[in-house]
Amino acid sequence: MTAGTSLTHGTTTAGHELAALQREHGGPLFALLLRLCDGDRQRAEDLVQETLVRAWQHPEALHADGFDSVRPWLLTVARRLAIDARRARRARPREVGDAVPEDARVTADHAERAAAMLDVREAVKTLTPEHRDVLVLVYFLGASVAEAAQTLGIPPGTVKSRAFYALRALRRVLPGYTADLR
Repeated sequence: MTAGTSLTHGTTTAGHELAALQREHGGPLFALLLRLCDGDRQRAEDLVQETLVRAWQHPEALHADGFDSVRPWLLTVARRLAIDARRARRARPREVGDAVPEDARVTADHAERAAAMLDVREAVKTLTPEHRDVLVLVYFLGASVAEAAQTLGIPPGTVKSRAFYALRALRRVLPGYTADLR
């Protein structure tokens, strides 16, 4: 299509002329946009269509005197659209699908946590009172070995040994939780 051809809005003539514009200049537009879109065929096709829409919206640009062909104008519009599309993609955060991001915090479900607490409570009930007292003071209440020894009136070494044997007994009773008890 040359600069002398007219595009009239709202008529079938415009549709035919737009189709002629596509046939004549679509290949070179697509080739340029495919390079500018890093081989993304779908994006290049979308930008070819957008370029042709711009030509339809601005018929005065296609009729400028002194142009033998509208191809330079179309290529310039296409190049600018590709640059704008690239800038828009960079300005937006990356889209993520249903995949969980690698850096997302993993939190346990409240129901799972409640069930685990019940399992641990039942397992602690199977311990001897001496082992249970040490375990409750040191692990559940956060007392130091010295504080637990003073509270229970036993030597610190005994606190350590009872804690060790209490944890070992829990590992046997709670086989699915062994990683948490180390």
